[in-house]
Amino acid sequence: MTVLIASDLDRTLIYSSAALGLEMPDAEAPRLLCVELYQHKPLSYMTETAAGLLAELARTSVFVPTTTRTREQYARIHLPGPAPAYAVCANGGHLLVDGEPDVDWHRAVRGRLAADCASLEEVRGHLTATADPAWLLKERVAEDLFAYLVVERDLLPEGYVKELADWAEPRGWNVSLQGRKIYAVPKPLTKSAAIAEVARRAETGEVLAAGDSLLDADLLLAADQGWRPGHGELADTGWAAEQVTALTTRGVQAGEDIVRALAERASETRARARSEAVIRAVSRGRA
Repeated sequence: MTVLIASDLDRTLIYSSAALGLEMPDAEAPRLLCVELYQHKPLSYMTETAAGLLAELARTSVFVPTTTRTREQYARIHLPGPAPAYAVCANGGHLLVDGEPDVDWHRAVRGRLAADCASLEEVRGHLTATADPAWLLKERVAEDLFAYLVVERDLLPEGYVKELADWAEPRGWNVSLQGRKIYAVPKPLTKSAAIAEVARRAETGEVLAAGDSLLDADLLLAADQGWRPGHGELADTGWAAEQVTALTTRGVQAGEDIVRALAERASETRARARSEAVIRAVSRGRA
């Protein structure tokens, strides 16, 4: 059985310097591997142990990076192991196949958004009208699909995100706070829909997933088994599901623990499939 691994990237597999969460003495800190540069400077990291585990996982499973990043932002990341045959960007708005966007997938997504949601222009207008320059750093549109604000988190009013979510919900949009970014994303724009399409094309069996934010919730619920770290939006809100393991570790160590858990489950699934195949072969021989 071929296993599909769908994992969020930022603060799930890879971590910026600010998100590493290295609270142990310096002499006990894990060795880190830089996996992303931005403007010629290192930006994102994994532990070296996590990198080795992920490289092996990518060779033995269908590993699909599944991110809210734009295609341009995703292209800056160089994960260990073979280049993924599939990747999901823009929260499901773009499906990359061997690094190239699937035009038909993107066209179908845009059709669903136009039919089911308020326009990006309306939502962006509300964001800019309600954001206070005292805490707003940047306002951005991603791939002409969704919008987000970069904010000074310490100055953000306590009720702003909830008020924004209450306004957006009847208009067919979700709101998510991740680090310094407040995302407004159309409800039909989901990682799970794109992963279901990958599973269909690659003819995989079990689906394993990992993520840390509310934008990953649909992906985790659609998977056979999922994992979330001890930090992030899901942990902060106490989000839970029967098939999702809530880790207690935080920061880059949680990323390592997630990759290890994914690798162990994928190995168990392959071993079980081999045993079942042997049993079937023996049964046919006796028939």
